[in-house]
Amino acid sequence: MNIALATFSLLPDGSDDVQDLIGALAAEGAAAEPVVWDADVDWSRRDLVVICSTWDYTARRDEFAAWAESLPRVLNSAAIVRWNTDKRYLRDLADAGVPVVPTLWDPDDIPSQWPEYVIKPAVSVGAGDTARWGPGEEDAARAHLRSLREAGRTAMVQPYLSAVDTAGETALVFLDGEYSHAGRKAQILTAGAGVQGSVWGDPTRGKVTASTATEAELELAARALAAVPHGDDLLYARVDMIPGPDGAPMLIELELTEPALYLRHAPGSAERLAKAIISRVR
Repeated sequence: MNIALATFSLLPDGSDDVQDLIGALAAEGAAAEPVVWDADVDWSRRDLVVICSTWDYTARRDEFAAWAESLPRVLNSAAIVRWNTDKRYLRDLADAGVPVVPTLWDPDDIPSQWPEYVIKPAVSVGAGDTARWGPGEEDAARAHLRSLREAGRTAMVQPYLSAVDTAGETALVFLDGEYSHAGRKAQILTAGAGVQGSVWGDPTRGKVTASTATEAELELAARALAAVPHGDDLLYARVDMIPGPDGAPMLIELELTEPALYLRHAPGSAERLAKAIISRVR
């Protein structure tokens, strides 16, 4: 077997997940290596490409999606990549009845109905170009919104849910269609900090700890995954959610393209993912 684990040029050896997965695959007799997604390589030599830590595609999303479509075999699929790398997929899930954090798309002005809110681009990773705004920051928030629109980027505006500061954000990880484990992400956005760069490479933000999913969280994840178009053959999925005002979980993101899977927080998870990859190749 010749398996490529796709990453990006600033992380040529791949993420922690990639390194753990290489070891787990080797234990099963399968050869795998990290490969930079936009490198000049012969992808036809690979039995399978697994997209892992390709965290620089946001400025070249169309090129990235076209690359996925050019591969002989890739997971998750190229159709998933094109759908999931633009957060406008949240509209599809909301239309399907999934409880999604309320979102204004390309609004003309900042919201008046929420005391605190988040502005971010629809194509981003790791909270890049995202900010939390509140009272007294209207001018800066308008400038942020305007900068995204003027750059031709779809802007999203969502209420800042206060439970993030206490309960955090929960991420449920699914491997080969089955629930595997959960992680709890600490607060990422800081009040008054303005527009922030990606959380990638910054250990001070969004620290993850192991968690246990509740029945309500599992139910929400199942509803979200059931609503995914072309979602019958997902190798991995991460379902991110936050408690809403009434305490019930609400979907914030559905990560199906290049999510951190927190394999080191769940013993045995790298081995389970390795077995799923090998079964797909065979």
